[in-house]
Amino acid sequence: MGNARNLAFWAVLFVLILALFNLFGDGQNAMNSQQVDYSEFITAVDKGNVSNVQIDGEDVRYQLKDGTSTYSTVKPLTDPIAERLISQGVQVKVVKQEQSGFMSLLGVWLPFLVLIGIWIFFMNRMQGGGKGGAMGFGKSKAKLLTEKQGRVTFDDVAGIDEAKEELEEIVEFLRNPQKFSRLGGKIPKGALLVGPPGTGKTLLARAIAGEAGVPFFTISGSDFVEMFVGVGASRVRDMFEQAKKNAPCIVFIDEIDAVGRARGVGIGGGNDEREQTLNQLLVEMDGFEANEGIIIVAATNRRDVLDPALLRPGRFDRQIHVPNPDIKGREKILTVHARKVPVGPDVDLRTIARGTPGFSGADLMNLVNEAALMAARVGRRFVTMEDFEQAKDKVMLGVERRSMVLTPEQKEMTAYHEAGHAIVGLALPKCDPVYKATIIPRGQALGMVVSLPEMDKLNYHKDEAKQKIAMTMAGKAAEIKKWGPDHVSNGPAGDIQQASAIARAMVMRWGMSDKVGNIDYSEAHEGYSGNTAGFSVSTATKQLIEDEVRELIEEGYREAVRIINEREEEWERLAQGLLEYETLTGEEIKKVIRGETLGGDDDTPLGGLPTVNSISKTKPETSGETAPEAGETDPKA
Repeated sequence: MGNARNLAFWAVLFVLILALFNLFGDGQNAMNSQQVDYSEFITAVDKGNVSNVQIDGEDVRYQLKDGTSTYSTVKPLTDPIAERLISQGVQVKVVKQEQSGFMSLLGVWLPFLVLIGIWIFFMNRMQGGGKGGAMGFGKSKAKLLTEKQGRVTFDDVAGIDEAKEELEEIVEFLRNPQKFSRLGGKIPKGALLVGPPGTGKTLLARAIAGEAGVPFFTISGSDFVEMFVGVGASRVRDMFEQAKKNAPCIVFIDEIDAVGRARGVGIGGGNDEREQTLNQLLVEMDGFEANEGIIIVAATNRRDVLDPALLRPGRFDRQIHVPNPDIKGREKILTVHARKVPVGPDVDLRTIARGTPGFSGADLMNLVNEAALMAARVGRRFVTMEDFEQAKDKVMLGVERRSMVLTPEQKEMTAYHEAGHAIVGLALPKCDPVYKATIIPRGQALGMVVSLPEMDKLNYHKDEAKQKIAMTMAGKAAEIKKWGPDHVSNGPAGDIQQASAIARAMVMRWGMSDKVGNIDYSEAHEGYSGNTAGFSVSTATKQLIEDEVRELIEEGYREAVRIINEREEEWERLAQGLLEYETLTGEEIKKVIRGETLGGDDDTPLGGLPTVNSISKTKPETSGETAPEAGETDPKA
C-alpha cells in the first residue's frame, strides 16, 4: 500500500512538472519575440511587409517578409484585424480560446500548489510518516498491536516460569478485575522486565498481547526523543491520551533505558530534552490525574541506569527479573523451538540442555535453527542429534578451521598442551568432568579441552577455584615438562588470563585470602581518588593483593606439575591419542588413558556417541560441549 501511494505521488508530480514546462515554454517563446507598438504593426501590414501572423486572443505575433526576427504586440479586443490581414495576402493563424478561465487560473496557481505539495511531502518524510503528517511532531508513535497471524501466547514462552506467573496475574486482573478488587486490591500500574539480552522480555510482552484480549500499544524508548524541543514530552502525553480512550489497555515500552536514565548524571547534567520526556512520563504514570486501567510494561537490560523515581511503587509496582534459564528451562525452550522443525528419533533435548549452560532463549533458538540448516545442507529429511551437536560446537566454539595448515611440531605441541589440561582435570575431583578434547582449530584456538558441569553452577568454593586454576595452568606445565622452559610457546596466554581473573576475584571480591581479608577491593586503586570512581588504597595493600594473586596462581601451577609428573604415562598416551584421532570424547579419553583400543570392527558406539574409528580423521567427532572452560588454548603465533 505504501509503495503504491509513493508511486502515485511521483506520477502526479511528473505530470505537474510537465504542465509547468509547457506553460513556461509558451512564456519563453513570447519572451524571445520583440515587443512593438500596435500602430507600428498596422503600418507594416499596410506596407505589405508582414508575411505571417499568429493571433492568440489579445496577443499578436508576426514576422516580416525578410524573416529576420519575430515581433509581438497587443491588439484591441474590438479591432477586426483578420479581414485586413487577409486582404493584404498575409498568412493568418488563430489560436482557439477556452470558454472558461480555469486554465488561466490554474496556470497562475499551479506553481504555488506544486511547491506547497512538495514541502508537505518532505516534511512528512522527515517525521517518518507519523500521524498528523508535517504537523504531527508531537503525536505518539505507539502502534496498536494486532496479531491475527503469528499470535504469541504464554504457551510459546518457556523456561522463565516465575516471570510468566507474575504477568499471567496481570492478564487475569484485566480479564476479571472483580476477583481482586473485592478484597481491596488495585491493578498494578506498571511492570518492569529486567534481564540480560535474549532472555525473552519482548517475547513475554507479545504473549501478554496475545493473552490479554485488550488493546496493546507498543513503542520503543528511542521513539520519544527527536531533534525538536518538547517533542518527547508531547508524545508521552499523546500516548497516554490514546491509552485512556482504549482503557483498559496495556502499553509496552521496549528499551526504556533510552529515555528513563537517571537525571543529573554526567557532565552538564545530561540531555535536557530527554529529562523533560522522563519528567512527563513520571507525571503521567503517577501524578494528580489517575490513569485507571492503563498498565505500563517496560523492558530493559540496564536497570542500574534507570532513574530511582521511575522504579518506585506506584509507577513500576513490579520489577520482574527474567534470567537466563536453568537446565529445566533450557529443555522447555528447546521443546518449544523444536516443534517448528522435524526432529529425528535420536534427538535427546535433555542432553542438549545439559550441554548448553549459560545459554539464553535467543541462543537456544539460534542453536535449533543452525541444526536445521546443517541438516538441510546435507539433504536430510529431519534433524538428527549429530546436527544438534555440530550446531552446538559451531555456536559455542566457532567453525572448524580445517583450511589452517599446522606443521607436525605445532600439532604435537597442541596435543601435549591439551593432554595436560585433560589429565589434571580428570585427577582433581572438584573440576568439571572433561567432556571433549580436540586439536582441531576452532575460532581463535588451535585446540581445546571442554569441561561439562553436571548441573548449573550457582557459586564457587575456595578449593574448587584453586583446582580450576590448577587445571588452567596445566597447559603451560605440560609444555615445559615436554620441551623445557626455554621452548614454551605463547599458547598458554589465554590460560594465564583466565587463571589471573579467577585469582583476582578470589582475593579482591570473594574474600578468599586470609592476608587481604574480607574487603572488596574490586574498585580500589592506588593514590588519591579525586573524582574517580572507587576508593584509594595504599601501596602496601596493593602489593599485598598482587602477592596473594601470584601465590594462588603459582600454587595452581605447582599442583599441575605434580599431577603431570605422577601421571606421565597417561599424559603421553593421551597426547599420542589426540595426534592420531584429533578429537576424543570424555569416555574415549578414559579408554586411551587406560591403554584400551578405541572402537572395533562393529563400530560399537562408546557412551552413546559415535566411535572415533567410525569417523575419518578429515571429519572428526562432532559431539556437543559446553563453552570453553579451563582447557581452551589461545592461538599460537
